[in-house]
Amino acid sequence: MNTRLVVFLSLVGLSLACLPVSAHHGAAAYDESKEVVLKNASVTKFTWANPHTIIEFDVRDDKGSLTHWAGELGSPSAISVQGWNKASIQTGDSLTIYIHQSKTGNPVGRISRVVLADGTQLRDSSGTSGRGGAAGAYDQSRGGDSK
Repeated sequence: MNTRLVVFLSLVGLSLACLPVSAHHGAAAYDESKEVVLKNASVTKFTWANPHTIIEFDVRDDKGSLTHWAGELGSPSAISVQGWNKASIQTGDSLTIYIHQSKTGNPVGRISRVVLADGTQLRDSSGTSGRGGAAGAYDQSRGGDSK
């Protein structure tokens, strides 16, 4: 085979192999300008798996309406560096969850941190922890700023 053809086919193959990596979504779907605070979130499922760890939970608003949420975190290997493990969260745990909600307004988002019932804080690996701060945090249970 011609050397140029071999090099060309190798580059095409390498480019095609990299497509799934470039397709990863990042955080573009979430409103990074506002961090929603969800108090007394009751965990319904904790999935410790790649590519994202998922916490599913229910939250009641001040009118008593129940909303089921799903929040993603980094991979188990990434968040374990932040102190997480597969037993960090259990079904039925009551948490305070800081989350960047989907831009669509659906009850899904990227979790920046959780506070356990004993006050322990566990942060995500994404670097969004604390973004929004007090000025950008929205406390859904009180219908306003978290201050």
